[in-house]
Amino acid sequence: MMKELGFTIETLNNGYATGSAALAVGAILFIPFALKYGRRPMYLFSLIGQIAVMIWSAKMQNTADLILTNLFNCLLGALAEVIVQMTVADVFFVHERGLMNNLYIWCMTIGGSLMPIAAGYITIDQGWRWLWWWLAVILGVLLVLFTFLYEETKFMPSINGTPSIVAASDLPKHRKSADHKPLDLEPVDSIVTTVPPPRKSYLRRLIPWTTSEGSMLQLLHHTYQPFFVMATIPAVLYVALLYGLVTAAFQVSVTLISTYLPAPPYNFNASQVGLMSIPALVGNTLGTIVSSPFSDRLILWLARKNNGVYEPEMRLWLLLAFAPFFPAGILMFGYGLGLGLSWPIVAVGMGMFSLAMPPMCSVALTYLTDSYTDIIADAVVGVTFTRNVISTIFVFALTPWVTRVGLHNVMLTFALITVLALASTGMFIKFGKQWRIKTAQRYRVFSQRQMDTRDKL
Repeated sequence: MMKELGFTIETLNNGYATGSAALAVGAILFIPFALKYGRRPMYLFSLIGQIAVMIWSAKMQNTADLILTNLFNCLLGALAEVIVQMTVADVFFVHERGLMNNLYIWCMTIGGSLMPIAAGYITIDQGWRWLWWWLAVILGVLLVLFTFLYEETKFMPSINGTPSIVAASDLPKHRKSADHKPLDLEPVDSIVTTVPPPRKSYLRRLIPWTTSEGSMLQLLHHTYQPFFVMATIPAVLYVALLYGLVTAAFQVSVTLISTYLPAPPYNFNASQVGLMSIPALVGNTLGTIVSSPFSDRLILWLARKNNGVYEPEMRLWLLLAFAPFFPAGILMFGYGLGLGLSWPIVAVGMGMFSLAMPPMCSVALTYLTDSYTDIIADAVVGVTFTRNVISTIFVFALTPWVTRVGLHNVMLTFALITVLALASTGMFIKFGKQWRIKTAQRYRVFSQRQMDTRDKL
């Protein structure tokens, strides 16, 4: 692409910066509409928009095309970082969310791991433009699946209710008896129906949107409320910083691999550089397989030991179990690459911190969902904004930082920062419940501002 269109490294960096900024603000712009009109229309809108952007990217001709395609692609893609968490909170019970978030994080990470491998071979065999054509085809298949299979998951309370009745089949049958004594009947306050409500038709379940109560002014509140949520609730800020560091580690590793491996002493070609994503794929998959069975079983076991009472902080023990692999992997990866050591050392280091990524991210997000279910949209929007800002800062500061102190010292500093962030997990295990109690009134206020909260029942 650089050779055909004459792009420079600076041009590509500008495109990356545009995309990073769009990822940070995309959810702020679009998630309020998911609260107002439902999840389904926003899924469909995002897919349709991204198909158009992929076709545009395949026909790219100049710098303006590069900047604008990155802008719109990341604006629309930012929806996926929040709306999936909203769907998980809508559909799954507390003891199921850990597994679902693990699968979500795994799917997100393998996309970043497999795409470079496929991209290397597609570019060599079919040309770089076919990368975008294939993505358009895949997104088209997803659009068909979402159109005909995805039903709205947003909770819609019934305002007027339905009359309570008793099914005729459940009425007691009269029996003949020689004893004609009157029955002793006790008055009852109400009769609850045992007839299940009729299921909506298939077409009714696939309506384009489901509108909630609330004015457009209330919708606009959700463009700034995520920042107040993050600034006033400690758990949201903790998850944002931790998630941001994990994402930054992955982004930095991808940048370093594409920069260092094509040069001596490695001299990798495009396909070999792509294959270096395999360690991340293996690490992410192993981390998901190992942590998924324990994510929800652990909280059930701890709740039983706590007299049947579940507390969201119980999830954080699993995060601590995987935490040592993250800084250790960063150090092995950074020192191996910085000192020009054998590529298997670099690969093992990358696989090691990738092993810790799924459980760390999924546990942090599930902890947030369990603690603040009714404001999860605002909370995750704040997390997403902070995450993208942190990863962008690290990526753009990387080159001058490495030039000044050396790669291995940069990665040592990065590892120490992650150790400090992970150490704060212990504070939340010990004091998290007290902090939630202190912020309960604030949470209640934010919750009442939502357009689809269950608290309004």
